[in-house]
Amino acid sequence: MTQQTSRRVALVTGGSRGIGAAIALRLARDGHAVAINYASSSAAAEALAAQIRQAGGQAAALRADVSDPAQANALFEAAEAALGRVDVLVNNAGVLHVQPLAQTSDEQYEQMFNINTRGTFNMLRAAATRLADDGRVINLSSTTIALNLPGYAAYIGSKAAVEGFTRVFAKELRGRRVTVNAVAPGPVATELFMTGKSAELIEHYARLPPLERLGQPDDIAGVVAFLAGPDGGWVNGQVLRANGGVA
Repeated sequence: MTQQTSRRVALVTGGSRGIGAAIALRLARDGHAVAINYASSSAAAEALAAQIRQAGGQAAALRADVSDPAQANALFEAAEAALGRVDVLVNNAGVLHVQPLAQTSDEQYEQMFNINTRGTFNMLRAAATRLADDGRVINLSSTTIALNLPGYAAYIGSKAAVEGFTRVFAKELRGRRVTVNAVAPGPVATELFMTGKSAELIEHYARLPPLERLGQPDDIAGVVAFLAGPDGGWVNGQVLRANGGVA
């Protein structure tokens, strides 16, 4: 049975950890009921949902592999059943493998494109009919597109497609009063970014922005919250590079 709520409902894919978790917490703090999608981190997602509920909010942890079209559609259905019709979709689920293009395996390529690109595509396609009018779509891209970093070719390719989806989908939803934008973080201090990097390399990335630090998940969550809220209503079809000025 659908839980009736006057709150706007946000669905965050890959919302159990890192940037996704910060986004879920921020949107809940701003008054959204939040559906936290996860693929495998059930304990983290359930704990995050419990944290939001304990603070007086509404939240549900929902398992789905967004790279599977059937599961992407079912995710919308589950969010609607738990919290009500979805008003805000945040496509955050993603994976990263850093490897020179010539050494990138078929498996690494397929995983990045399946989750980063196909997963976003599946959720956008479902949102075309399921998202409420006056809604918001925020896709997560990456500033690596602007930096052209060696070792990131396949990842950049997967995110470049997301930026293309963003610009076109914004126009295809004409008449629905739905905005579609992307946020492209620079280096952010998350497990995804830190894994496999030496302390020296992390310090190098921290010095790159003129602001001379790594981004924090809350930095990105604030930009997403702006786009999801009333003050972001006139921004549409854009890519916001939230990176401290690194590019």
